[in-house]
Amino acid sequence: MSLLETTLQPTSAPALPEAALVGGVLTIDLSAIEANWKRLAGMTLPVECAAVVKGDGYGCGLEPVTAKLYTAGCRTFFVADIPEGQRVRAIAADASIYVLDGLIPSTGPALADANLRPVINSPTELAEWDAFIAASGWKGGAALHIDTGMNRLGLSVDEGVAIAARAKSDSHGFTLVMSHLACADTPDHPLNDRQVRLFRELRILYRGIPSSLANSSGIFLGGSVHCDLVRPGAALYGVNPTPGRTNPMRPVIEVKGRIIQVRLVPKGETVGYGAAFTTTRPSRLAIVAVGYADGYARAAGAIKGKPGAEAIVAGKRCALAGRVSMDLIAIDVTDLPEGSARRGDFATLIGGGIGVDEIGAASGTIGYEVLTSLGRRYHRVYKGG
Repeated sequence: MSLLETTLQPTSAPALPEAALVGGVLTIDLSAIEANWKRLAGMTLPVECAAVVKGDGYGCGLEPVTAKLYTAGCRTFFVADIPEGQRVRAIAADASIYVLDGLIPSTGPALADANLRPVINSPTELAEWDAFIAASGWKGGAALHIDTGMNRLGLSVDEGVAIAARAKSDSHGFTLVMSHLACADTPDHPLNDRQVRLFRELRILYRGIPSSLANSSGIFLGGSVHCDLVRPGAALYGVNPTPGRTNPMRPVIEVKGRIIQVRLVPKGETVGYGAAFTTTRPSRLAIVAVGYADGYARAAGAIKGKPGAEAIVAGKRCALAGRVSMDLIAIDVTDLPEGSARRGDFATLIGGGIGVDEIGAASGTIGYEVLTSLGRRYHRVYKGG
């Protein structure tokens, strides 16, 4: 073997763990999700507390979240579509699983095969569902969604009233009657009272069938909204269901990004795409290997006239500098002691007091979107499982 061939032989160095190879680490605290569910369940006793696990468990992982909540005692789950329902069914064998997107044409057999309950959102869906039930004899049930003010999905109030006589039949087929609050996170919004009153009248027409109105924020509107089942979603994952007040929920996620370079930038130089940020002093910038491809919003960056989000470096809050790019964020660490931000260290982007709602506000969006945008490049760490 020649010297060149010897030089080109692969080394036998041990493989590094995934955590050492990536730019970002996402830690998800399953025990916090459980604690949040138990808190809400305790607030609403004796009403049943379900769990909304759509959107891959709000970005936290559908399977681990479902398993944790099922073990904690949750027996009713809400998902967006049939594939999500199938994944939940594989974990929660005896749970009631509702599919919020309802009955897509010709999907009755798939719903029945996984014992999923569609949320019927229109008279057309109801007619197709009835035809499927008549042909198949399946008796798994369905929810009836009546729109009381969201104007998104659901039968109109008039349509709900028109078919209410069906509730008197032993074979009505409904296991739940539900509606959805549009403004529950604004307690004094007049639409809340209107929706609650409308739904109260509908409940009378559908007496004997369990009912559900309250989402996460709706739970905090009081017992008149709780009905027979509450269905929290975002609050389970640490989003504040009471904006403007102290968050009663435990934080669930932590996102850290690896510092891959610390660079000196003179006063008056621009930083990032579009030259939209200019240093006002000689600056030290920590460049972190996370960006909008990882779900950290581009809009969270700092540009002229708009402060951006903050991150925690060496235990101190530091401002972002410039736009967030696809794979990188610049953080101004000038005020830190020299040497306290080093290549290979981690900056905390979410966590340590920086919540998903704060990042959402800095990005012009909400904590829900922050959670469900969490990318697949992170090394994921689950604790409290």
